[in-house]
Amino acid sequence: MKSYSLSSNLCLLFMVFAASTLVYACPPTATRIFYCQTTNNKVVEVCDAGAQISYRFGRLGQSPEMALSVPRAQATTWQWQGVGRYLSYRVTIPNGTTAYSVFFSADRLSDNHDIDAGINVEVNGELVATIPCRADSLEQQLEGIDLRSE
Repeated sequence: MKSYSLSSNLCLLFMVFAASTLVYACPPTATRIFYCQTTNNKVVEVCDAGAQISYRFGRLGQSPEMALSVPRAQATTWQWQGVGRYLSYRVTIPNGTTAYSVFFSADRLSDNHDIDAGINVEVNGELVATIPCRADSLEQQLEGIDLRSE
């Protein structure tokens, strides 16, 4: 009968945890431009690898429900033009007739600078779902991204 020490059990636990979180880690040569945990306990991540933009969505620690990578020229962005109360940014990743848009906006005039972020899913140009992010988990670098304008 094989016995395990506390240190080997901790090492095994760390490896399992690391492997589960690596499902949502951009490759070392890519930049994470968007990440959040959604209000329904899923994760979305968008990575910029130069020639490719990738999108992953699903439960943390599990294989992604949706994972796609598109050539940079296919992804688009919408950038705030400096006018209005709400600054907002968006990156859209197409997948056939479906498009996934990760977005970030903030009320620049409120004392709290209230944040809104999430994923819009459109099919044939019609919005079919909006999945909100938890603001406390949001990481985004959408401002100024060099993509084709929407």
